[in-house]
Amino acid sequence: MGLDPADDTERASARGDPRARLDALRARLAPPASSRGLRPVLPLGLAALDQHLPGGGLALGPPHEIAPATPVDMIAALGFALALCARQLARASEAALIAAAPGQPLPYGHGLAGLGLDPTRLVLLEAGSDAEVFRALEAALHAGSLAVLIGLLREGLPLKPGRRLQLAAEGPAPPLLLILRPAACGLPNGAATRWRIAAAPAARDRFGTLDRPRWRARLERCRNGRGGDWLLEWDHAAHRLHLPESLAGDASAAGRSRA
Repeated sequence: MGLDPADDTERASARGDPRARLDALRARLAPPASSRGLRPVLPLGLAALDQHLPGGGLALGPPHEIAPATPVDMIAALGFALALCARQLARASEAALIAAAPGQPLPYGHGLAGLGLDPTRLVLLEAGSDAEVFRALEAALHAGSLAVLIGLLREGLPLKPGRRLQLAAEGPAPPLLLILRPAACGLPNGAATRWRIAAAPAARDRFGTLDRPRWRARLERCRNGRGGDWLLEWDHAAHRLHLPESLAGDASAAGRSRA
């Protein structure tokens, strides 16, 4: 009659074999196979977009790069970044850090409220240079106490600082890390996604007042995912992105897949 190797291990463990006890302990503490190697993500709440992203959302931890389509779209790009921040803060209890290099657009109270953000949950740091922004973000990653980190840069994200941020983000509870750069500073880096944002006419309510901001968003690069183009509308009350109603059923206009 054959013997089950598991029975042998249990008997060896019972006899006090240190190696067998260590193997048994490793087996008990190992995470389920289905969860190994998967990063936590922030779903954007829009299937047409989330299906382009590995894991069904923006990976938490590695940097995501956001750039305006043209220099005049910088405020729109900032609005898109802050909308993603609001969505993550709605799912977390921690605060967010915005570290801005000189000359970058800064959020203000009324604009934050219009995006569904509570200003009391934001820490704003006006840094003296891009290098200071990187140091602040890296220190915050090591501290591990914030839900969102946003860096507003003058010259883009170089490869070395990007790699340092990636290494610092490898903790048990990584934050959403967003890097906002100018339109013309496309430096090689290790960003998980690269977005290009342009302003679009906002939706108006029944009184003609501007109600929901809209952006033309292009996912130019997505590691292990697919690019695409969307006209997106932000619902600040529900903290989620939508397709405008006129485009919701038009796949060709709402999301053109790019390799």
